[in-house]
Amino acid sequence: MKRIKLPVHIAFIMDGNGRWARRRFRPRAFGHRAGVQNMTKVCAHAFKIGVRIVTVFALSTENLSRPKEELDELFELFRVYFCKKKERLLEMQVKINVLGDISVLPQDIQDDILEMTEETSCYCGGLMNICINYGARQEIVRAVNTAVSYGRFVDETSFKDLLSTSGIPDPDLIIRTGGEVRLSNFLLYQAAYSELYFSKKMWPEFSRRDLERAIENYSARDRRYGNIRG
Repeated sequence: MKRIKLPVHIAFIMDGNGRWARRRFRPRAFGHRAGVQNMTKVCAHAFKIGVRIVTVFALSTENLSRPKEELDELFELFRVYFCKKKERLLEMQVKINVLGDISVLPQDIQDDILEMTEETSCYCGGLMNICINYGARQEIVRAVNTAVSYGRFVDETSFKDLLSTSGIPDPDLIIRTGGEVRLSNFLLYQAAYSELYFSKKMWPEFSRRDLERAIENYSARDRRYGNIRG
């Protein structure tokens, strides 16, 4: 990859797993499995080329309204990748952080997540945030209620400290696959000045080269944060 301006923090909306499977006349669970495998591959490549923080949207609060059969399949995927195949995540040598309310997950998965986050807490190769049962509106409401409970006014800085991403730089680049062009309740506050990149490819087919193209596109942009071009 040629020398370009790398984003410090990339976030992924990994969309299209179910549609990818359906086009192959396979069940949605097949697409979710392929999507998780690709998540590991693409994120590992991001860290390899110098990205320091990666955030992935694994399960939204809205996803919990899906049929029980599909949710059970998703929960089983969490069991596989946080326990049985966790070495694939450990190989990246990055700290694993989970954002969202995981209390809705089966207890064994909660325990696996806690063990994973503790086991990787000393890793310094980067930070990987996995958003599970995460919703940006819900996150903002919780932060507001916390401020109210403290009985204090907040400014931008103190409000950000109440979010689940406290202490983490906002994403420089948000990539969404699957052909949809929206944020879908993902990092709404943190995305105020993020660059957005949309790919028509379904997530399981989004390759390491596609990631590099997205970064090259980002590198060519002039991020002015509301200021006049210099």
